[in-house]
Amino acid sequence: MPRVWDVPVHDSTRVRDARVAAERAAALAGLDERRTASAALVATELATNLLKHAGGGQVLIENVAPPVPAEGPGGAPVVQIAAIDHGPGIADVPAALRDGFSTTRSLGAGLGTCRRLADDFGLHSLPGRGTVALARIGNPPGGGAGPARPAGGVRAGGVNIPYGGAEYSGDAWAWVRSGDRLTLMLADGLGHGPEAARASTAAVEALRGSAHLPPAEALRRLDTALGGTRGAAVAVAQVDVRAGRLRFAGVGNVGARLREGDRWRALVSRPGIVGVHRHASLREEEAVWADDRLLILHSDGLPSRWTPPSGAGPVADDPAVTAAVTIRDASSPARPVRDDTAVAVLTPTPPDRP
Repeated sequence: MPRVWDVPVHDSTRVRDARVAAERAAALAGLDERRTASAALVATELATNLLKHAGGGQVLIENVAPPVPAEGPGGAPVVQIAAIDHGPGIADVPAALRDGFSTTRSLGAGLGTCRRLADDFGLHSLPGRGTVALARIGNPPGGGAGPARPAGGVRAGGVNIPYGGAEYSGDAWAWVRSGDRLTLMLADGLGHGPEAARASTAAVEALRGSAHLPPAEALRRLDTALGGTRGAAVAVAQVDVRAGRLRFAGVGNVGARLREGDRWRALVSRPGIVGVHRHASLREEEAVWADDRLLILHSDGLPSRWTPPSGAGPVADDPAVTAAVTIRDASSPARPVRDDTAVAVLTPTPPDRP
């Protein structure tokens, strides 16, 4: 089940909690002693920065996996550490990434060292709106493809927040690949808590055997796999990289927004619950998939009236950072998320990337 550590950082005692959470996540991921120490240092530094420069914020720590191939074993999970705040933002991001810039009277590591210790590191900040810093640390350093690394010309990433500080989130996301097809799924188990997590986890496990199927057919398989659970709302999006096409199908209240150039398009799911209400037919939506596309899937933990901002909207080099920015901009300290909340993002690989 998706184990997530949600650490609100509003005083110095919570910095230690962030470090301990990173160490526990590293143990679950099987990181060696040196990489565990790196994860602990990154979590400590990011939490310290929240207090010093933003007046507090939130550290999210979870283990995430790379895209699972339809055949053969998947890659090892990595520890993902995200720090989110609604603070003043960073006016000079390149300067903030130089060692020592942001950690006076702390460990002296700074965001620059966090970036070097991590296999992937992303930073997004806007003056007056806040900052998101996100790091992923695997074992060995640089080994394996992280969740946001390119896979057949497409990248994916996500962030998951359990409701009320619970150990497990009832939401889960995953992506799989089969030939030229890459499939992203987000499942929201009915309610929240362990039983909701069991339903969403069943969806993730069943997705691997459905990588070769179009979204509607995959949902029918998931409907069978989730029988015996309380069920879930599920959205499935599939990109055929060679054909340049996106196909989408969903059941329940998982939101989907596709950016096409400078406009956003809502992709519609059918009412129902996968694993409880069987559907005789499911409508698929299709769209062109091109270099300017960006897909956001989100559970109903985001406000029901949430829509992406006009124009390009939330975007970062790392899709998981985009997911975290989406959560930050859809909530506030006075308006926290109302349920388990997951956001998963799918983007093309930039043309200048391998």
